[in-house]
Amino acid sequence: MTLQRLRLGSRRSPMAIAQSGDVARLITERTGRPVEIVGITSFGDVSKAALTQIGGTGVFVSNLRESLLRGEVDLAVHSLKDLPTASPEGITLAAVPERDDPRDALVGRDGAKLADLPRGARIGTGSPRRAAQIALLRADVTCVAIRGNANTRLAKVRDGELDAVVLACAGLARIGLTELVTQVFETEDMVPAPGQGALAVECRMGDAEVTGLLATIDHPATRIAVTAERSLLAGLEAGCSAPVGGYATVSAATPAGRPKVRLAGVVLGMPHPGGVDVSAGSEMMVVREHGEADATNPAGLGRELARQMLASGAGRLIAAPGSAARSSAAESSAAKGSAAKDSAVTDGSTAGTATTNREDVHD
Repeated sequence: MTLQRLRLGSRRSPMAIAQSGDVARLITERTGRPVEIVGITSFGDVSKAALTQIGGTGVFVSNLRESLLRGEVDLAVHSLKDLPTASPEGITLAAVPERDDPRDALVGRDGAKLADLPRGARIGTGSPRRAAQIALLRADVTCVAIRGNANTRLAKVRDGELDAVVLACAGLARIGLTELVTQVFETEDMVPAPGQGALAVECRMGDAEVTGLLATIDHPATRIAVTAERSLLAGLEAGCSAPVGGYATVSAATPAGRPKVRLAGVVLGMPHPGGVDVSAGSEMMVVREHGEADATNPAGLGRELARQMLASGAGRLIAAPGSAARSSAAESSAAKGSAAKDSAVTDGSTAGTATTNREDVHD
């Protein structure tokens, strides 16, 4: 008997198709079920406007989710860092496969690392989080806001428009371009975005067959780690202008104890209205916290770390119009209001609401 193909919804970008292909092959390997990839164009893919103007990273997942709810596809694959911190009614996060490299990478012209770039070098990134952390590492360079897929961004370096770009290691690996990387930033130097390097596989709530199939590709340690990171983001109520990083790891169980989850968080920005770019001379404030908890409660760890960071002044950075948003305060308010509709914490907590963290979602 021929098994019915599963229809997997994916954005149409080369990177999205590549990562969806990885998930499709994994499902077939684990279950024997054939999978067909269905390309879906999102509003975020066709709009040229800045993410802060069109509502943030949720614009890259909404069309996929709508196709899922209409029954046009059976499952959908997203980069987890694109995903709002709550699932809409009728959809469940059924699988988080094992995470790829979560780190950020520099692609510099002529093989240059960050330290090799000249004063005033122009580094392209669409991510306020990356721009803020680059400014800490090299205060004499300027980060330039760019959009487009990875190949479009890389071309700006090749053609001399930029001196370097910063992209995700995982994304470059998925499209076979790791040989272009000139420097990999360790997570201590550049804290990744919550969920970076991980994929999210959603299906319709109540679809027991597909849910069961996807359970075979779920990676428990990765799910624990990203749950902690996303709970941190939700607890901070991080709006459209805040550069937020969060990265968690899970230790193995030992004879002496159960697994632990360790979480590092950072919020960066300027605690007062001021310039709209993170570049040389910016008055940067940085709030960092680390924590550890039993791996059975990653969401609690994320919320607790968020509470500590807010007590240390992170809220001033999240609310500040000048915190590397490259947008006006009015745009920030509008985007936050748009995203708040689906912003409850995923584990049912009433700790607050959260928009998605504006990230460099094309890599």
